[in-house]
Amino acid sequence: MRKAKTQSSAYDMALDYLTSKARTVREMELRLDEGDYSEIEIMQTVDRLIGSGLLDDRKYAEAFIETRLNTKPVSRRKLREQLEGHFVPDDIIKDALNVVSDDVENANAKSVAEKYFRQFSSLELSERFRRVGLRLASRGYTYDCIKLVLSELGDQVDDAPEDDSNDYE
Repeated sequence: MRKAKTQSSAYDMALDYLTSKARTVREMELRLDEGDYSEIEIMQTVDRLIGSGLLDDRKYAEAFIETRLNTKPVSRRKLREQLEGHFVPDDIIKDALNVVSDDVENANAKSVAEKYFRQFSSLELSERFRRVGLRLASRGYTYDCIKLVLSELGDQVDDAPEDDSNDYE
């Protein structure tokens, strides 16, 4: 038994799907396939959306990376995994990730490290570094990047003036 179509056309369903957020070509194809539309209807709808600029995997990948780095920075590796999860083609992912230089990657990792280092301030220093390293690893940063950032963080701690305000706790 075929599912009843809830939209008047595949194009209407596609527009509804795009209303909440941008989508990739493959996500749109899968969504329309769930709507029980024919392959021809799906292809025509996707082509129409691409032609009108409403569906563009390259723009999607670029916007995704920019938003992600501005809201919750993660590594290039993690960004790649997330874009693959949205069915973005590999060549587009590779091109889009070119904006994430080693300097940007290290700066993002440092920002994340400093945030968690402050959050773990009640822990012993060695435990703080261990946990910060684990957080960076969970966001996909490489060992070399983590080592560099923790070293810089350690240098900052060594250079910090002694704080006598905690002597009576």
